[in-house]
Amino acid sequence: MNGTEVKSTEPIAVLLVRGGELPPGADETVAEAGGLALLAGEDTKAAAGLLTTAIRVWTVETGTRPPGLLATALAPLLTDRPIVLLPASPDGRDLAPRLAVALDRPLLASALAVHSGGADLIGADGRTLVDAAVLGPFVATLEPGLRGAQPLPAAPEIIELPAPDGPVRPDAEQCALLTAPPGQEQLDQATRIVAAGAGLGTGELTGPGAIALLEKVGASLGAAVGATRVVTDAGWTGEERQIGTTGVVVAPELYLAFGISGAAQHIGGLGRPAHLVSVNTDPYCPMTALADLAVVADAPTVLAELARRLTSEASRD
Repeated sequence: MNGTEVKSTEPIAVLLVRGGELPPGADETVAEAGGLALLAGEDTKAAAGLLTTAIRVWTVETGTRPPGLLATALAPLLTDRPIVLLPASPDGRDLAPRLAVALDRPLLASALAVHSGGADLIGADGRTLVDAAVLGPFVATLEPGLRGAQPLPAAPEIIELPAPDGPVRPDAEQCALLTAPPGQEQLDQATRIVAAGAGLGTGELTGPGAIALLEKVGASLGAAVGATRVVTDAGWTGEERQIGTTGVVVAPELYLAFGISGAAQHIGGLGRPAHLVSVNTDPYCPMTALADLAVVADAPTVLAELARRLTSEASRD
């Protein structure tokens, strides 16, 4: 293969870069694509240097094109690629279906893994693993935080491509880009998460009462609120807060687990938090075994004391 030529019969990852920053799940997606990546957007060369799993990276400065125009610009570079893989980040989810249309191929969304004949997906029941077979090339989005990625020892080869022709202005005007306040991001984007398990609704706290207190603590810590499937099934909080392979897959830097024993489907959706704290009465449960810091105590009691101390600290400021 010509090193300057993007076209090839090997899979490739496509990453949209904003201001030189990689999207969530970038390294995992590149690793799944065999180390080959196409970076489009702004300051792509700087972003390419941040990848730890890449062997060869093509960069193209496309500016701030909206997803539809970006897909049209990138499609000619990707026509020969049998698998085009994007992270299931907000930008990845926007771009992937438009690329699939531009390339005239199917889209396999929220895949757990991909292979030459298709991808592994979670079934409609949220529990079954489905091998989705595809005859021919396809586009897929990969759920971040499920497997991690082993860094490569060498820096990638970086190949700069000329900016594509075509319009860069959208038909619609973007009036503003609103950023969620700390603690109110979507779970899959949150860097801090406080999460509730069944053990949080014991003693004096009711289930909904425990969630209300957890929300208060989360707001003080700038953390989003998550929950286990048992908690959402019980109606303590909405299903959109369910973390796990049957819910939202997360990859926070800090994860505080209150009363969570650590079922396999929940742990499968945690990724690899940089710091995991478990509060549980069971010193032998899976979550306690995984924790960087384990507090063997009653979760509602610890949560109430944490809330009291945070309130006290706030009143002093």
